[in-house]
Amino acid sequence: MNKQTATLKILYTSDVHGNAMPISYGTNEPTETGLAKYATAVKQARKENEHVIVLDNGDLIQGTPFMTHYVKQHKHKENPMINVMNQIGIDGAVIGNHEFNFGGEVLDKAVKESHFPWISANILDTATNKPKYGPPYIIKTLNDIKIAITGVTTHYIPNWESPEHIKGLHFADAYETLKKWTAYIQESEKPDVLIASYHGGFERDLETGQETETLTGENQGYNMCDIEGIDVLLTGHQHRKITGKVNNVLVVQPGNNGALYGEITMNLAHVNGEWKITEKAAQLRNLLSVSTDEDAVQALEVLEASTQEWLDQPIGHIEGDMSISDPLQVRITKHPFIEFIQKVQMEESGVDISVTSLLNNTSKGFTSAVTMRDVVSNYMYPNTLVVLELTGKDIKQALEKSAAYFTLNDNGEIAVNPSYETPKPQHYNYDMWEGIDYIIYVGEPVGSRVKNITYHGQPLSDSESYHVVLNNYRATGGGNYDMFKGKPVVKEIQKDAVEIIRSYFERHQLVRATVTPNFEVKVK
Repeated sequence: MNKQTATLKILYTSDVHGNAMPISYGTNEPTETGLAKYATAVKQARKENEHVIVLDNGDLIQGTPFMTHYVKQHKHKENPMINVMNQIGIDGAVIGNHEFNFGGEVLDKAVKESHFPWISANILDTATNKPKYGPPYIIKTLNDIKIAITGVTTHYIPNWESPEHIKGLHFADAYETLKKWTAYIQESEKPDVLIASYHGGFERDLETGQETETLTGENQGYNMCDIEGIDVLLTGHQHRKITGKVNNVLVVQPGNNGALYGEITMNLAHVNGEWKITEKAAQLRNLLSVSTDEDAVQALEVLEASTQEWLDQPIGHIEGDMSISDPLQVRITKHPFIEFIQKVQMEESGVDISVTSLLNNTSKGFTSAVTMRDVVSNYMYPNTLVVLELTGKDIKQALEKSAAYFTLNDNGEIAVNPSYETPKPQHYNYDMWEGIDYIIYVGEPVGSRVKNITYHGQPLSDSESYHVVLNNYRATGGGNYDMFKGKPVVKEIQKDAVEIIRSYFERHQLVRATVTPNFEVKVK
């Protein structure tokens, strides 16, 4: 190779969400995803290229039944996602918001087990005001090319996460932190290349600059491209598939669940004693036809076998039908699966108003025999339950927020508001209520769609207080349900939803599929 030129390859994953093995746990069918396949791709890249850096951009350790089972039954052992990343030999990782879902103990253990640094500039220990999980940046020198890598995480985490999971932490503004450290790195380290890895996404259209969401601070990627000195911005969190440039900053986002990874190629030339970037480009690579890495599979096989055994345990039976074929219809017309979740929440909490959503459009509901696999494929988040004291006014505002999920298509039919599908699917932010009756009129203007709201046959009173059970994500205002923020907490139930559902089936071995038609969604 000509010593006056060099090619740098950066491979990175983001939002892998516990997908280590190439398998769909809901169906037990093989997939073209996961770290066991990615490990093979990394080995191949290192064979073909002299200068390779491998990174992870967060949301690594949560998201599959595999990881739920690990935390429930095997957390005294090495974290399997960390095990595989150690085998791959990644150069660094960034903390994602879902890293906190299992609590501080699981995250701290994962960080300690890592043979790589966690790059974390803006998550600070409140006692010291210093980065909690790792350095704000690292330096990699490949031959004589000096590469700086800094990492920040969306500071919106306190709006979603259980307070006990983030106790003692301060989430500094990700944009301001990145701006500060970029200036410091450029001044003090004078790197040839500066890579910023941000567990967050884009708040604006990359071409027009138009806002694509309410500017809450959750996603600041577009603004980050204004920071002088950044060559590449690795992003995630939104599960989008992006390659492009903003203000000559190369931006990438590789989807989710380990189906794709980002590959950045940078050509450099040695000019007047310094390395200069002459070209930079990004591609998203899939894992189709990539073989699984045998070392990775071997490291995971004991836990994988235990997970499969756990998933196939029958835990209850349904009389009737709770299966789901059309997720939109589930949200328009009361469905027995939704009523089941509401009943579980109400029995566990002891209150008679409940809120839930259909979490994912891939949910299939329950057929006659229910296994743990059925439960975790329908309820994939480790949510806990909270009982809030809400006024009738709060409830009405929340109902109107949910009603914005719908729109009318060109034929005047009820459809999903596009803002809930792009740039990131957010179907879980449409809530359905139990214990009150109401009608949504989609033909009415947003903010005045919900009518005839009653509780025990009486109109809901704006000033009266009601006890409502909902998951911890929503209770803290997640999904921009600001009306729930700071409301009195009556009770916290520190068991995750999968365990609560399993316990319900223990008490009710035969569950009848029922529908109480307490809400309607109409055109007008």
